[in-house]
Amino acid sequence: MATQQTVELSDAASSAWGKTSEDGPGWLPLWQHLADAAAVAERLWRHWLNDAVRQRISSALPGGDADGRLLVAWLAGVHDIGKATPAFAVQRDDLMSRMHARGLTVDNRVKADRRIAPHALAGQILLEDWLIDGHDWVPRAAATFAVVVGGHHGVPPTDKELHAARSLDYLLGTGPWPAVQRELLDWMTDRCGVRDRLSAWRDVRLPQPVQALLTGIVVVADWIASNQELFPTTYAADVHRVERAWDDLDLPSPWRAVDLGLSPDAIIATRFGLPAGATAYPVQRAVIDQARRMAEPGLMIVEAPMGDGKTEAALAAVEILAARFGLSGCFVALPTRATSDAMLSRGLSWMERLPDRDADRGAYGVALAHGKSSFNNEYDTLRIDRRPSSIGVDEEGVQLAVHRWLASRKKILLSDFVVGTVDQLLFMALKARYVVLRHLGLAGKVVVVDEAHAYDVHMSQYLDRALEWLAAYRVPVIVLSATLPARRRRQMMMAYDDGRFGQPTQRQRRRRTPASDAAPGADTDPYADLAGDIGYPVITCSGATDRQPAVTTTASSGRAVQVRVSRFDDDPQRLADLLADEIGRGGCALVVRNTVRRVQETAAVLRRRFGTDIPVFVAHSRFLAPDRAANDRRLLDMFGPPSRVADRPERYVVVSSQVAEVSLDVDFDLLVTDLAPVDLLLQRMGRLHRHHRSRPAHLATPRCLITGADWSTDPPEPVQGSRIVYGRAGLWRAAGVLWPHLDGDVPVELPADIPTLVQTAYDVPLVGPTGWHPAMREADEAATKRQQEHCVRADAYRLNPVSAQPTALLGWLVAHIGDADAGGDDARGRGHVRSDSAESLEVILLVRRDGRLHLPDWVPDDPGREVPTEMAPDNRLARSVARCTLALPQLMTSRLDEVIDELEARNCFPAWDASHWLAGELVLDIDDTGRTQIAGFDLHYDNTDGLIVTKLDASLI
Repeated sequence: MATQQTVELSDAASSAWGKTSEDGPGWLPLWQHLADAAAVAERLWRHWLNDAVRQRISSALPGGDADGRLLVAWLAGVHDIGKATPAFAVQRDDLMSRMHARGLTVDNRVKADRRIAPHALAGQILLEDWLIDGHDWVPRAAATFAVVVGGHHGVPPTDKELHAARSLDYLLGTGPWPAVQRELLDWMTDRCGVRDRLSAWRDVRLPQPVQALLTGIVVVADWIASNQELFPTTYAADVHRVERAWDDLDLPSPWRAVDLGLSPDAIIATRFGLPAGATAYPVQRAVIDQARRMAEPGLMIVEAPMGDGKTEAALAAVEILAARFGLSGCFVALPTRATSDAMLSRGLSWMERLPDRDADRGAYGVALAHGKSSFNNEYDTLRIDRRPSSIGVDEEGVQLAVHRWLASRKKILLSDFVVGTVDQLLFMALKARYVVLRHLGLAGKVVVVDEAHAYDVHMSQYLDRALEWLAAYRVPVIVLSATLPARRRRQMMMAYDDGRFGQPTQRQRRRRTPASDAAPGADTDPYADLAGDIGYPVITCSGATDRQPAVTTTASSGRAVQVRVSRFDDDPQRLADLLADEIGRGGCALVVRNTVRRVQETAAVLRRRFGTDIPVFVAHSRFLAPDRAANDRRLLDMFGPPSRVADRPERYVVVSSQVAEVSLDVDFDLLVTDLAPVDLLLQRMGRLHRHHRSRPAHLATPRCLITGADWSTDPPEPVQGSRIVYGRAGLWRAAGVLWPHLDGDVPVELPADIPTLVQTAYDVPLVGPTGWHPAMREADEAATKRQQEHCVRADAYRLNPVSAQPTALLGWLVAHIGDADAGGDDARGRGHVRSDSAESLEVILLVRRDGRLHLPDWVPDDPGREVPTEMAPDNRLARSVARCTLALPQLMTSRLDEVIDELEARNCFPAWDASHWLAGELVLDIDDTGRTQIAGFDLHYDNTDGLIVTKLDASLI
């Protein structure tokens, strides 16, 4: 039993219990846990939160920063007041008996009904009533404070849930219970020095963003104070309890950015290790200039060609904006895990060169945020010698996980510098448990969204809502794209402004129609200047005080290419003939297909034709994670920038899926590509003659052959795989805008033609020959219908807009999906924020040899090593096994239950449940030839072609 510390509370109030020991009979009085949480919150405010978050909270309070510190400590100090209720106390008979001996009796109905009044919800009711009845607060103001208590377990209650709990007073406590509750609230109010502030806060209604931030801080304070390594349940009177725990936790203090006033040339050269005399590109100069001009945190959309240094410009702007607005880091969002991994390497080099007002800082908090980050060796080395920390299990059964602090998925955005997939940003707009932690983590950062053109209609719904909330937190956002449709430029700017200024009125909504469509004399659309081709490269910044964005054009880097574009029949044999002639004379070609199936089919044809004369390399997403990483490295080593490539092949063909079109700095002499939406085609063309280097004379002119369609029909009919991936409308529009160029006589000029082609493809009602128009209208209507369906689907689980009125976040997460990071690799959340996340199945691929399982012979970690099945592998081996994951193609998931049943029957290893790497994983075993059969499918895997799947009664997938 805990030793009582002297405290000015009655025996009844002192007997209320708050925490129990995880591994023994010890327990912690409620008052002590509340005191611990209040002390932690006060330290979080002073030592961990950055200026921007503190300012956002303080701006809602009459006493500024001092009030913010007091409020944070007080709310953390009363967060568990709902544990001083019969509904909570009855969970431990022995501890309830102590309370009963001090007059706190419990109705016999409580145990059966206790879940109607969980302690967070009960705490909201108790605090709200205490403010209203005891301190003359109006209910609507009290609710905006009390909802922080109600939501500290990740989901605020609804009105219906509050009403249900209020109607059963025996759950909240009658008789002496209300006096104990008031006593604890009074005691904590005096302890935190808030008594004199209650009257000043009486008429304050906290804005919704402030409620969310406060909730996030209270969650963090509660989790720290619940950590029994830091705050044990067995204690003596210890005045150093909090100081010792805080020192042991050792949270990194925030980065304190400083703008040294360096010129753009100096910033770019020093931060990115460029040689002496290097100068910034015009786009980089313009971005840095705009960052220094930005009067208030805002949205900056940067549209510039591939290779013009947009990412470096954005990171330079992060440094400036963080210094100006008191932010302590950044989140860089990218389309895929692979691009995130690549960005981490670049980001770490940048971080090492950052100035800091704290000259004695030891390290920055860094995180890689995606489902496979634990397999990134560079990231893993950052965690060596970091102090592990465990988080306890709440008495109501809520598993809060056991992870290192700031490294678990729920807390990963709380680190200062985070690189990750865009999903992590989109989850901010998803109704998910503990979404407040994502809001808290992002509210103190500069957010960079790279490759913005890569996000479809469904994802854009979540991105726009995330932008709205980021604006409400006054977070600067930098959006990067080489091929951004004007519609998305406009939508993102409107979403951000909605967060700054509130949702528009009906009159303002009408003003959002293009000025040309407005009635004579009507107010014009403030976003009219963002329509169509507004110049290129171009930087669009939100207005300082109104909805009038500023548009700035600038020069490009000067690197320009004229690409000869022509049609090519979708005939693999003709392609082989062409490449045999072109590449046979020397050169390197890239062939991009829209499906993995077409990649593998094409590679097979080319290899049969070329033999050993011309190497053929395959790159796509259906590889094991180590193989995919090795493929990316090999591509960069052979076809990357001259500074990296020591020995470029004389003759080579790469056949790739879309993995080659984003964030890989590779350079080829000839391009063959399937027909795709025009922005993606332009991205692929950006891999042609990307760097200055010597090329074969016959390939001195950049050429792009577009295939994957029957060009003899009107309009041309795309191949089935492309229709499934992109739909006819986008493909026909791409063909239509490129039609004048497709005879090869009129080149596509990059970057000059990018804005015209993109904006025409997405904004002009009908493009291409007039004979295409009837079919194109039907395709556009079908595409619009699909987009509307995506919008409806997204809205079901998307956070509501930021309310212009300071109403409580009651029911904020109604119909929430649970934990966004549940299900491994964020599967549940990904399924909501990505339209391309159809149900998939991920397996571990191992080789069965002589009846035993082995790692594949070619993987870098422990190649060929036997994997025990009668016991859990050691931690190192288990990690190597877990790295060998592979997503089965979606066609196989049409028979998902059958596949899972067969895998479980073949490979069931209960001993693996003891390994956190392998528990619950499915194993797909292949023989030494890389083959196996399962559920009517024939599978073959090797590290050259990846996974090939064939229906036993059909063709290659």
